[in-house]
Amino acid sequence: MQRRTLIQSALAASLAAALPAFAQGGNTWPTGKAITYLVPFPAGGTTDVLGRLIGQKLGTVLGTSVIIDNKGGAGGSVGSEIGARAAPDGFTLVGGTISSHAINVSLYPKLAYDPQKSFAPVTLIGTNPVVLVVNQASPYKTLKDVIAASKAKAGGLSSASAGTGTSQHLALELLGYKSGVKFTHIPYKGSGPAIQDVIGGQVDMMFDTTVVAGPHIQSGKLRAIAVTSAKRLASMPDVPTVAESGVPGLQDFEVVSWQAIFVPAGTPPPVVDRLHTEIRKILATPEMQDKLKGFGMEPADLTTAQIAAFQKTEVEKWAQVIKAAGIKAD
Repeated sequence: MQRRTLIQSALAASLAAALPAFAQGGNTWPTGKAITYLVPFPAGGTTDVLGRLIGQKLGTVLGTSVIIDNKGGAGGSVGSEIGARAAPDGFTLVGGTISSHAINVSLYPKLAYDPQKSFAPVTLIGTNPVVLVVNQASPYKTLKDVIAASKAKAGGLSSASAGTGTSQHLALELLGYKSGVKFTHIPYKGSGPAIQDVIGGQVDMMFDTTVVAGPHIQSGKLRAIAVTSAKRLASMPDVPTVAESGVPGLQDFEVVSWQAIFVPAGTPPPVVDRLHTEIRKILATPEMQDKLKGFGMEPADLTTAQIAAFQKTEVEKWAQVIKAAGIKAD
């Protein structure tokens, strides 16, 4: 009996030593250690902007630092792979998007992570359409102008994106597929550098999120041509939808991007729940609600189970679109 007790005590001690502090005490996480918020895109894009806004407030709530780490490339795949391989200890968050966590799995045949199995969802921040923009000196003022010009130009007009497989890229591919017009896709490692080349005139146009494009539209550096939502945005009431353009084949055109936060699979449920609760509170504040709506985003409030179901639907939806349109990674 004594020997059994000693063995049980030794096993319990070994298990306790192997488990992180939050699993023992329940309330000790994050123990003052800094949390890394992986943004799988360069600085200046939607995921980066939201990560910095949320990260600053989350750090205050948790009593620790939240460090933004930008790891761009391959439509969010590079940074997401790093996040998937991170220790599931509550100290790594990943800014997930429609591209990194729904589209890329059907676009890249050798993706080094599974967008669903490699992560646990924490929060769906919100959804937002993308807007087609050109620089202020561009001769194009309507989508019909863009379509006509692309038809007349060998290879079509050039269009930047935050990377292959991003919502910006898919919006362009769908526009070309449904209108029967060719465009030249120019992928970048993120929205920041891509939109600067549109502003500078090096690229003809770009689909981008309202979060990134909005300030440049307001400043007059960019001209908004059309939004990809089913109806006009309250933040851009004078900008028509793609479906309103009058271009044949685009009557049902709609592309809606989304932003979420994930952690590596295997992160303890109590930590996921705490993160979900705290970030949900942050997003529910009037200040954050106003910011999201000002960005043209529709705030979301889903449980982690609902986010997982939503993500599954998105993966399946875009797999069908990519196959039907014959979209290939550049």
